[in-house]
Amino acid sequence: MTIRVAVAGATGKLGSVAVRLIEESEDFEVVARLGSQAPLEDMLGADVLVDMTLPAVSPGIVAFAVDHGLRVLIGTSGWSADRILDLERRVAAHEGTGAVVIPNFSLGSALGTAFATVAARFFDSIEIIEAHGAGKVDSPSGTAVRTVELIGAARAERGPVDAPHTDQRARGQQVASVPIHSLRMRGVVAQQQVIFGGTGETLTIRHDTIGSESYEAGILLGLRAAATATGVTVGLDKLIDLGIAEPDGEPPRPTVRETA
Repeated sequence: MTIRVAVAGATGKLGSVAVRLIEESEDFEVVARLGSQAPLEDMLGADVLVDMTLPAVSPGIVAFAVDHGLRVLIGTSGWSADRILDLERRVAAHEGTGAVVIPNFSLGSALGTAFATVAARFFDSIEIIEAHGAGKVDSPSGTAVRTVELIGAARAERGPVDAPHTDQRARGQQVASVPIHSLRMRGVVAQQQVIFGGTGETLTIRHDTIGSESYEAGILLGLRAAATATGVTVGLDKLIDLGIAEPDGEPPRPTVRETA
């Protein structure tokens, strides 16, 4: 059975990659490509909506999709814990719907976040430097926010990190007590460094995205998970079974694994 997919943000960098992958697959077909001026009704008739838009418009697009019985794969940045909570409530009110939220489709990024979550229990000084291209409109990145949420869950018993001089603007934005420093500049695709400081040593976990090819496996994995999703799943780590605790301290939910 072919799964019908509508792609919002189909002409953007990530959206165009998603469209190409869907067209090349045997189990999916693109039935609608939504640009910025397209009516949301164009997605009706699809089984799954892929949202690769902008943080300001994404919640409205996703809400329309769920209200009309579609399952959703969200690759747009800006899905904070509050937004995800609202999404969980909406999905729960519409039987047969579900959503998968992926802050970063790169396998290497998911692994970097997992490694950082493990290390977080052993260091009290932790900061993040993340860099993206000049055109990225939001900061900190969704990947950085997801990373510190998981770090916070891992440190639930240990407590907040040691982040001195937080009253100074140059100290970055604190999320879950971790300072995040965002760079937006030309020549960068995506990079994240999680830096840990201890007595007489530092540890840096760094991931660099060099090209959009790194997102392809994650997009397909997320799409296959979204096609049968119930409830709301957040993070590529949930689909590759890394066993990372949720920010609320709950154990990992059952995972979906890609089958070739």
